[in-house]
Amino acid sequence: MSETEPTLPELRAEIDQVDAEIQALIVRRSRCAEAVARVKMASLDASNELDATLFYRPEREAQVLREVLKRELGPVNPEGMTRLFREIMSLCLSLEQPLRVGYLGPQGTFTEAAAMKHFGQAVEGVALATISEVFREVEAGAAHYGVVPVENSSEGMVNHTLDCFTRSKLTICGEVELRIHHHFLKSATTQVGNISRVYGHEQTLAQCRQWLDAHYPRIERIAVSSNGEAARRVKGEWHSAAIAGDIAATRYELDYIANNIEDNPDNTTRFLIIGRQQLEPTGEDKTSVIVATKDRPGALYKLLEPLMEHGISMTRLETRPSNVTKWSYVFFIDFEGHQQDQNVQAALSAIEAQSMQVRRLGSYPKSVLGVV
Repeated sequence: MSETEPTLPELRAEIDQVDAEIQALIVRRSRCAEAVARVKMASLDASNELDATLFYRPEREAQVLREVLKRELGPVNPEGMTRLFREIMSLCLSLEQPLRVGYLGPQGTFTEAAAMKHFGQAVEGVALATISEVFREVEAGAAHYGVVPVENSSEGMVNHTLDCFTRSKLTICGEVELRIHHHFLKSATTQVGNISRVYGHEQTLAQCRQWLDAHYPRIERIAVSSNGEAARRVKGEWHSAAIAGDIAATRYELDYIANNIEDNPDNTTRFLIIGRQQLEPTGEDKTSVIVATKDRPGALYKLLEPLMEHGISMTRLETRPSNVTKWSYVFFIDFEGHQQDQNVQAALSAIEAQSMQVRRLGSYPKSVLGVV
């Protein structure tokens, strides 16, 4: 060690000092959050109803996280830094008003992991049995927001979620992408040499088909409602295994037999945040719409033409059967931009002029937190 390098005790003393400074700044930030809450409460009059949207602004949080990424990161990776600030904001928001967030349960699902990634740990998560229940809880006001899966890079769209949007008046308030890592798990009582069945969600079993064929070709594959349910079932069985993620392994105290067994190492699922508010532009937004077109030749081409004419990049197009008439269809379209942008307004006006119905699902910030 050179004479100019600090000693280990000196480095530890410096870390202690930095920790104290960080804690003092977090306390200062939390007091600012409390002051913000008081200002917002003072702005209410007797006709206003107290609502979570008064305190939680997704577009503001997206802007804060983007500013984090613009600043000096040093040796800290961008994902780690944004996750840290995500938790600080979650903690401060809980001082204004704790959020109640519904998600597709049970506990231990990837949807719960997505909810925690987007909202942080300082929220009340509510596990619900179906995607429809998540929509109903938010519509009824029993949950402030909901988190539902919408597409997987390996298995495609989650049609149940798309169908729920055709019947709901809720809006999309955000998106979150989660890298899906599946693990082969056992309970404390599992006899590894005698495993005869494996539990997993139907899509999970499909996403791990090659690994199962290679390592456990003869065991029974039992599809269940979720990976959290798979973890729960295997907890008390000696001859079973489960395929689930880290959050399920932790919640149900399972051990790892094999890690990252998904056939596609880039397997990613996109989740949507559903709520009841319209968001302001952030400069990096997406817009989602449902369109029912008239039955005529070239209908899809005419539908998409305004997007091209106004320089708008489409990011997703899906077709679902309409519930109105036989052999009719609706299109789910995601594209870049906010519905307050002039070019988006012009394109939507042109689409609405030639369509039977257009429902604007909302404009929302692009996912900020990275995929790991």
